[in-house]
Amino acid sequence: MEIKIYPINTKKDYEKALELIDRLWDAKPNTQEGDALDVLTTLVEAYENKNYPMLPPKPIEAIKFRMEQMGIGKADVANILGGANRVSEILHKKRKLSLRMIRNLHDKLNIPYESLIPA
Repeated sequence: MEIKIYPINTKKDYEKALELIDRLWDAKPNTQEGDALDVLTTLVEAYENKNYPMLPPKPIEAIKFRMEQMGIGKADVANILGGANRVSEILHKKRKLSLRMIRNLHDKLNIPYESLIPA
């Protein structure tokens, strides 16, 4: 099967590339089809990064997500944010994160700074 690969410049190119990826999905590595799949997925990823950038989550959503991931509750975060009242205020958006809170969340819960500092 001859596979022609072209740059992805338009939405139509993108959709065609996705269709071809779907057909090649089970291709074995180190074959013509497998190599084409690797190139196409790289091109699609570049197109998506350029045209559909993913923004970091909002700070409160990032905190809630990490709490869920780690299986921890508000009481567990109280030491990081300065007490149970602070946790409630932060999670209900009644208080903004201080620089100390941001540092603590990053250091203790490994939440990226980009997710904690609003743009």
